[in-house]
Amino acid sequence: MLNIVGEKSSVFNRFMQEIRDIRIQKDPMRFRINLERIGEVFAYEISKRMESEKISVETPLGVADIEVPKPPIVLATILRAGLPLHQGMLRMFDRAENAFITAYRKYSKDNSFEIKIEYLSCPSLDNKLLIVADPMIATGASMYLTYRALLEKGMPIHTHIVAPIASKEGVEYMNKRFSKKNVTLWVGAVDDELTVKSYIVPGLGDAGDLAYGKKL
Repeated sequence: MLNIVGEKSSVFNRFMQEIRDIRIQKDPMRFRINLERIGEVFAYEISKRMESEKISVETPLGVADIEVPKPPIVLATILRAGLPLHQGMLRMFDRAENAFITAYRKYSKDNSFEIKIEYLSCPSLDNKLLIVADPMIATGASMYLTYRALLEKGMPIHTHIVAPIASKEGVEYMNKRFSKKNVTLWVGAVDDELTVKSYIVPGLGDAGDLAYGKKL
């Protein structure tokens, strides 16, 4: 199931506009804050689809019955670019457990690359709701390998995959790979072009570098 949050005009699209804007990108703090805000919106939208339970809360004047999300949550992110997005979601799902994974492209001289996963820290996922966040889905290969690696830690009741920007090709790849799995894909926008080096156009550039500085 694909959900494109930016299809309807809202303050969410203001945050999306700012993370794409080459002038505003020069302020790393602003870039990180906007990714956090985007994460908060995604978390809110996901919460509306979650199974809920009714609890009774005692107030100074009586008792109020309130529907709240029920399943325990594990928030997972791909280091390092996904950290601000993760932080925004954690601000909303403040009782969630957390998982962290490294996934990166190892390039060859001909510009081809393979995805390397070297580190995973994760609690048990059995009977929990898994939310995996990364700023962009280009080819979709990194996210799929991340998902497979996470499943070594248990079987979640459902998985939500979150990315502010995805390529059309990446979405198609995800739909094929996850068509028979209990997975929902959330994106802010879908961009049409993917270059020969698998960069999304118009995209936004390297989210990790924009948030934390250029790497060697």
